[in-house]
Amino acid sequence: MPMVVGVVAGTIVLALIFIVVVFKLMWRVAEPNEALIISGSKHRTEGLEEGMEFRIVTGRGTLVLPGVQAVRKLSLDLNETELSVDCVTHQGIPLKVRGVVIFKVGDDFVSIANAGRRFLDQQKLMAERVHNVFAGHLRSIVGGLTVEDMIRDREKLTGQTRAACGTEMEKLGLIVDSLQIHEIEDPTGYIKNLAMPHAAAVQRDARIAQAEANRLATEAEQQAAARMSEATRDSEILQAGYQAERDKAGAKALQAGPLADAAARQDVVIQETRVAELEAQRREQQLQADVRKPADASAYETRARAEADRDARISAAQAKAKETELAAAAEANRVKTAALADAEATKARGAAAAMATRATGEAEAASQQAKGLAIAESTRAKGLAEAEAIKARAAALAENQEAVVAQQLAENWPEIVQAGASAFNNVEHMVLLNGAEGMSDMFAKALTMGGTGLGLARQLLASMNQNGPAAQGTAGLNGFVPPRTEKVPVEKDEG
Repeated sequence: MPMVVGVVAGTIVLALIFIVVVFKLMWRVAEPNEALIISGSKHRTEGLEEGMEFRIVTGRGTLVLPGVQAVRKLSLDLNETELSVDCVTHQGIPLKVRGVVIFKVGDDFVSIANAGRRFLDQQKLMAERVHNVFAGHLRSIVGGLTVEDMIRDREKLTGQTRAACGTEMEKLGLIVDSLQIHEIEDPTGYIKNLAMPHAAAVQRDARIAQAEANRLATEAEQQAAARMSEATRDSEILQAGYQAERDKAGAKALQAGPLADAAARQDVVIQETRVAELEAQRREQQLQADVRKPADASAYETRARAEADRDARISAAQAKAKETELAAAAEANRVKTAALADAEATKARGAAAAMATRATGEAEAASQQAKGLAIAESTRAKGLAEAEAIKARAAALAENQEAVVAQQLAENWPEIVQAGASAFNNVEHMVLLNGAEGMSDMFAKALTMGGTGLGLARQLLASMNQNGPAAQGTAGLNGFVPPRTEKVPVEKDEG
């Protein structure tokens, strides 16, 4: 009997264990962030379309028949995808929009069913699919907006994007928890240029505010410095006054002793002065009695004697002056008489000398006149003689020119030869190519220059006879000058 009980108990325990194990294998529990999709048996879920005969379990447990039904898990967690979309605005300006989309599978059975049908085996590709959906709609929406609209009203861009993607996301069984546009990149610099006027205005206002603040601060600092200086000045003035009073009191204290000594000495000096004055008065009276009165008597006696002597000398001088005056008057009369006599004598001598000089001048004038007449007659006679000689020479020249010219040349031949030879005066070196014969030829040419002068004289005389009177030809002959010879340095061959 006990054995039977043990067997029955073991069987029951094994049955219980088997039941627990089978229950464990058949029981599935859905986590709060997941949904169980059970397929393999016909189960009509309210709201699902035809063909979706599978069961969805969320937040609770259910029995699943192993081998008959299949259980899959669909995550209900949040997912996100980064948006980086190149767009072109309505103005034709290229932009790059960066943002993030946070999405998840919807909590209702329809959304879970739609998501299960599309992403059950491709849950890792869910973010990529969502990115593609949002990128297309975002490009379309940005193409209808301006840059200013996107900057000023990003909520509008976000709302339009979510509204445009809502239908498609609903078909995918997804809902968008959040869509954020983080950044709008502008490679062309349009946004920067758009902001420059506002930035410049802000900078201007900031600089103006800063300048105003600096001015107010400077004024406050200057006022504070002025008040500090004023306070310092007042303090220094008070200190100087106090110091002056202290110095004055100290000086008085220091001078108290010397002043007392000086006052005592002053009294002593006053007494000594009075004593000295009294002594001086006594001595003056003594001098009056001993010296002055006898001196006055002696001075009176001396003055009286001097006055007597002076009166005597004055009387003697007056007498002598009178005597001298009388003698001078007598001498003056004598000199005057002698001077008058000398003047008469001198006048008589001057008159005689003048008459003698006049006579001498008249005689010399007559002599000079006679000499001038004689010289004039001599000059006139000489001129007449020369004129006769010129006339005769002119007549001779008219009759025989050759003879006259020859005569003139003969008379002036030494001068002609000297003039010809003077061409060699400054010659230091002479080079003769043909020796002594060359020297002879050179001197012969110099000497025959007279013959050349003769030919020139003949031509001159002939032209003068044709163009003018014979007297002009004669004058030209008399003024005949031998032809000038240029002095050319010639080097003499010393060999």
